[in-house]
Amino acid sequence: MVVLHVKRGDDHVFLYETSVNTATDTVIRELVSVYNGRLKVQRICMEIEELAEHGTMLPEQMRQLNDDQIEELHLKDEWADKCIPMGGFSFNKDPLCRRNGQQPNEAMRKVLEKAVTDAKAMIDKKLCKSNSALTLKIVEEALNILRGAVMIVYPMKLPPHDTIQMEFINMEDLSGTQASKEVIEPSKAQLWFAGRQILMGKQLKEYLGSNDKTKVVVKLNQLGEGPPGREQVINEQLRRQMMAANFKRQEELKVSLN
Repeated sequence: MVVLHVKRGDDHVFLYETSVNTATDTVIRELVSVYNGRLKVQRICMEIEELAEHGTMLPEQMRQLNDDQIEELHLKDEWADKCIPMGGFSFNKDPLCRRNGQQPNEAMRKVLEKAVTDAKAMIDKKLCKSNSALTLKIVEEALNILRGAVMIVYPMKLPPHDTIQMEFINMEDLSGTQASKEVIEPSKAQLWFAGRQILMGKQLKEYLGSNDKTKVVVKLNQLGEGPPGREQVINEQLRRQMMAANFKRQEELKVSLN
């Protein structure tokens, strides 16, 4: 299997195993699915951390409003009584006024926290250093761990407007957020190797050669971003060593000439 070391810009993202005989359409589609899947796991983890601290999300019309404004507008969170965490809650006001403050008890918080820790570890960039490849199945397992933990704490499910619930059913709205800039739209995805774009309708070996036991760096971006910067032939540490050796050699030459 050829190992693709996938980068987005200068960011090392994950390793992916495939075959040089695989169609480029399939490779690009799978890489984008894994890449976007990682982002989804990260977004859900971030929101579950908030869920563990401040409870379920307020209805949209109540977010970012203070208590006086909510009372003045006669607004009410009708889901607050329907979505009480297992074991009860204590009140912990959300300083961002996004969530209702119904913090799960310590045992349930630990369930959520462990799921977040486990899911993050499954998609961690550090896996690149340990030569551990990532697959769409692993991403889906991470999502299932998060989904299972939320179901334990909220067996009645989260409110339909809660960002976590919307992520679970793939109805998330990322428009206008920083997260929307990170996601790669599949129809606009581009894959590059050694400064050359890998085009659809071909086989991977037309770009990487026929050796199926290699490891190469490829870069993901999308239409409109332009060609990504080429990888350095040598790293910074090696470059400095070479410069030092060259300087030492020049000094030795000066001494010998004198």
